[in-house]
Amino acid sequence: MIDLHTHTLLSDGDLIPTELARRAEVLGYRVLGFADHVDTAVVDHVVPLLVRAAEDLNPVMTMQVLPGAEVTHCRPEHIGRCVDRCRALGARIVVVHGETLTEPVIEGTNRAAIEAGCDILAHPGLITETDARLAAERGVLLEISGRAGHCLTNGHVARVAREVGARVLYGSDAHADTDLRARADAERVLAGAGLGPAEVAAAFDAAQALVARAIQREGVS
Repeated sequence: MIDLHTHTLLSDGDLIPTELARRAEVLGYRVLGFADHVDTAVVDHVVPLLVRAAEDLNPVMTMQVLPGAEVTHCRPEHIGRCVDRCRALGARIVVVHGETLTEPVIEGTNRAAIEAGCDILAHPGLITETDARLAAERGVLLEISGRAGHCLTNGHVARVAREVGARVLYGSDAHADTDLRARADAERVLAGAGLGPAEVAAAFDAAQALVARAIQREGVS
């Protein structure tokens, strides 16, 4: 199981990083990504703490922990700067909070996130074919979400991604331990979005390839 979109109490999650990691470890995770919410105001505080947590946990756990961030509700004009700052501070995975139907995300956020070169565009809502095609060209993964509300457009995201050749992956967007899913449950969410068995496998292959790139960026112990 690889899940690169989870939250701790450093943003709006319930658990400290160590406990969230332990609960994922018990579920048999191979890789867990912390992606707490950041904007230009808090990024300098949140990302270094997640980096420190990963540095402490990785030598003593049976799974890999990747520190990251989810750029959330930033003005589109600020997204590029915030993505760059996340990377400079040591985030291995940078997620951007996409244009979900359940929140008032500014129109143009999906495009700004892709142009900024984020790794994952989370719950991108009714993403356009133009934006999905750009994501395919730039290697940005589109999330099939396991979170209530955000999952409402999973079928649309899967269909558009298939049509333009964009790659998708599963993200739990976990805010509590009960949001974490074992691999079989995540596969059912992907299947529910309309993906066939080969496409489900490809979604986890895409996640694994992203993990490999993330580790190579700076070297995660």
